[in-house]
Amino acid sequence: MERLGASPPRVTAPVPGAKGQAWIDVLAARECPGLTARRARRRETSGASGDPLVWTRAAGANVVDADGNIYVDLTTGFGAALAGHGHPRIVKAATAQTERLIHALGDVHPSDVKVELLERLAELSGMPDARVMLATNGADAVEAALQTAVLATGRTGVIAFDGGYHGLSLGALAVCGYGHGFRAPFKGLLPEKVRFAPYPRTEVELPPALAALDAQWGDDVAAVVVEPWLGRGGVIEPAQGFLEALRARASERGTLLVIDEILTGLGRTGARFAHTEPGVAPDILCLGKALGGGFPIAATIAPAAVMEGWARSSGEALRTGTFYGHPVAAAAALAFLDVLEGESLAERARALSTSFRRELDAAIGDHPKVRSVAGQGALLGVEFAEDGLALRVVQDLMERGYLTLPAGPTARTLELLPPANFPEELLRGFVSCLVEVLAALPNTAPTDARGTGSEGA
Repeated sequence: MERLGASPPRVTAPVPGAKGQAWIDVLAARECPGLTARRARRRETSGASGDPLVWTRAAGANVVDADGNIYVDLTTGFGAALAGHGHPRIVKAATAQTERLIHALGDVHPSDVKVELLERLAELSGMPDARVMLATNGADAVEAALQTAVLATGRTGVIAFDGGYHGLSLGALAVCGYGHGFRAPFKGLLPEKVRFAPYPRTEVELPPALAALDAQWGDDVAAVVVEPWLGRGGVIEPAQGFLEALRARASERGTLLVIDEILTGLGRTGARFAHTEPGVAPDILCLGKALGGGFPIAATIAPAAVMEGWARSSGEALRTGTFYGHPVAAAAALAFLDVLEGESLAERARALSTSFRRELDAAIGDHPKVRSVAGQGALLGVEFAEDGLALRVVQDLMERGYLTLPAGPTARTLELLPPANFPEELLRGFVSCLVEVLAALPNTAPTDARGTGSEGA
């Protein structure tokens, strides 16, 4: 058998099998019904099983389920394992930290490793005299960015974008433009000063999108929150000039530009940060996912002049949390940053993108059910011509040993988030399997794809 970490799929038991199903029965009985209901809804709309896999082990590009099946993982845990699952240097650093100091006193008496991470992230950001706030997940980082903008500007309005995903905690939910159904049940709790503008993907869409943006942009706008690529929103690259236009308008109008690089940052798109390619500098930067190498940690970074608003305090920390800057997660993050540079993850992601795009274009570029292949670095998407088709493809790929995610509000896109060090032979095996899956599809696919998105922020 191949070494776990770079093994091809090996599915010898049903997906899920008896052991997995036993766990799923407990899950259905004890988990919040909202998640179980989502799986049932997927079953109704796609005609495919909504049952999950129960993971028991992972290494590199592989995941093992409760029944011993081995999968090739092109999700990296919603993008968190950019260096691969259980990277030895990250595991070693986290293990050593657990033996030395598991927990500290956060903002009162921090750990040494937290302080070291603050310094490292400040330097990495490239911002002048950068200041950093740590959090446990991306939604927390976005909320910290919004609060920072309010304190820095004295304004309370926010502009976000259709298709943008920034997390589902209450503050982040307010700026979530992906699937407006997420906000509807909690509308009475959400701020009323958040407005949404189109996220243009083509040159033709850019002028009307900017006109709509300008119509929303009043004197009360503290922040504009944007992803440099839509991830969960469908793996969409913005129209050329869009981010530059946001930067120019924000500077002219005294608004802070918040760039959410929770998914795209730290090598995922083939560069340290995705915003560097168009040369657009954020006022506030949000990082997460890959930062912890699988451990829960995120960060909000801004120049000292922007963060200064937090200094006006009554003596209490206005934003903190018991586990913010957790020592073990901080140690893992430092190790990941070493791997990012030492193993050239961004460069490897860029090379991977070239290989993936070449193989996918050659194999399925002319397929009648495929609208386009897009992506940059280790963030790739196959957009289908039919709503809901990604749900069926994800299920069929899983049953053959490949883990992927649906993306886009109507589940038209197959999202691929492989590790940056994804082996070439696994890439070719995946593309070959995708060709088989597409060939086996019926002529039509379900079109009601509500509630289909992947999780994670």
